[in-house]
Amino acid sequence: MRNTLSLEYPENLPDALHMSRAEFEQQARLAMAAKLFETGKLTSGQAARLVGMARVAFLSELGRLGVLAIQVEPEELAQDLAAVEAAAGDHRRRASNVGPRDHAGRPCAD
Repeated sequence: MRNTLSLEYPENLPDALHMSRAEFEQQARLAMAAKLFETGKLTSGQAARLVGMARVAFLSELGRLGVLAIQVEPEELAQDLAAVEAAAGDHRRRASNVGPRDHAGRPCAD
């Protein structure tokens, strides 16, 4: 079952925005879906379906609307950064245990 949302707007609004009625209504649906995605109410797939777009196309449109396609909480970002720093430290320690290498990464003769 599909539900319908009806929104009243001034008849001259699309003209004032230099859009056709269909373009204005599509942009209004996109703006609503983007905001619901940005606030975490919808996933990107759900928001894309709401607008009738492919998910990749929806994600591409988000940048034009000033909405980040990747929504990450500050705590989650801090955890990810800590994990990257730990992995980089492990890599540096392993690399320092290997002899000298040339510019292509091949072992050099002593």
